Amino acid sequence: MRTFNWLRSSTATTVLGAALLGIFDGGEAAAQSKQLTLCWAAWDPANALVELGKDFTKQSGIEMKYEFVPWTSYADRFLNELNSHGKLCDLIIGDSQWIGGAAENKWYVKLNDFFDKEKISMNDFVPATVVGYSQWPKNSPNYWALPAMADAVGWTYRKDWFSRPEIQSAFKAKYGRDLAPPKTYDELKQIAEFFQGREIDGKKVYGAYIFTERGSEGITMGVTNVLYNYGFSYDNPKKPYQMQGIVNSPEAAKGLEFYKELYKCCTAPGMTNAYMQEGLDAFKSGQVALQMNWFAFFPGLYKDPNVGGDKIGFFVNPAGPNGHFTQLGGQGISVVATSDRKDDALAYIKWFAQPAVQQKWWQLGGYSALKAVVDAPDFPKSAAFAPQFLESMGIVKDFWAEPSYAQLLLDMQKRVHDYVVADKGTAQQALDLLVKDWTKVFKEQGKQVASQ
Repeated sequence: MRTFNWLRSSTATTVLGAALLGIFDGGEAAAQSKQLTLCWAAWDPANALVELGKDFTKQSGIEMKYEFVPWTSYADRFLNELNSHGKLCDLIIGDSQWIGGAAENKWYVKLNDFFDKEKISMNDFVPATVVGYSQWPKNSPNYWALPAMADAVGWTYRKDWFSRPEIQSAFKAKYGRDLAPPKTYDELKQIAEFFQGREIDGKKVYGAYIFTERGSEGITMGVTNVLYNYGFSYDNPKKPYQMQGIVNSPEAAKGLEFYKELYKCCTAPGMTNAYMQEGLDAFKSGQVALQMNWFAFFPGLYKDPNVGGDKIGFFVNPAGPNGHFTQLGGQGISVVATSDRKDDALAYIKWFAQPAVQQKWWQLGGYSALKAVVDAPDFPKSAAFAPQFLESMGIVKDFWAEPSYAQLLLDMQKRVHDYVVADKGTAQQALDLLVKDWTKVFKEQGKQVASQ
């Protein structure tokens, strides 16, 4: 998950801490004040990290304090903190899209020498998370973070509804196939159309929940799951920043049209500006059959007394006519360059990278990116959604991680939302305008933008 919002300035914080352990030296109590502040978003995985951090305090005597803010103000709060060279955060779990700006603006400590010294190898982590969370420039051996919270877009479905004989019979009569989790977007749309407006247990339900939020990153993080699978790319890999005919290809336009069709045909009324929480609410309240959301929320959904357990199922983002990918989420953990406690912060990263710690991180509700955890033979059976998570992490793609990513994201938010939700223009026009927007941003950054 990655959330950007320069436009709102309200910040709500939660500060949590573990007890400081006294350290004795030579038989005399030495009043120690060692502590670290770790900054992140306020959500379920952060609570798991607090529990995990108690072990670090026991072993090191370093008190852990936490500054957690809601996702709606996460980027606004911490990017401002980093840009102003503040000293609030010693460690930060920053979004993958920040990595370019953080490296070039020297907000983070470069970790290469530390990794070499401590024999921490990036080869031990899922490749997509190393590229996505740690490297700048991309695909270069320059590391600014340790992969901390692996994540991607996945789907949940009402397994209990799918299993009802009368629903199965009605679906097969209409579509000539068994009702099962979709493998393609065409199948997903059929299922969403089938459930749209259907009455289940005396209640009208809807087909699918998808991201539509405009103010931060929501609709971009939703539509890309379709666009990638229709052939959309950000630029030509052989000619960096060549976007003409790539971003706005006919195939990409068809993908954008599909997302709008899915929004129009098969979502609940009023979902014009909806993101993570709205999806969770829609699914928990029994409003929708299918839900797009981040894997980070799936442990909580599985435990939900109303829709969890045997009632919920999970599936990987479906394939499209030209590929099978899903949107990368997640974050890496970095040492803040202005921290006065860099040595202790590095000690935390060394501790966090240990296989035993990473295993416990997964068990508590975090998402490890360490191969020793996710490639273990018993991993697929460790959680109901583990197989889908593992498959998803092998097919992820990510948004721009350029230092100018914030403006690039706002441009895409506007163009896509205007077309999908506000009914302005055509899909081709929306993508043509997006190419113009992005070309302007890159030229202002001094990049050479090829036309063809």
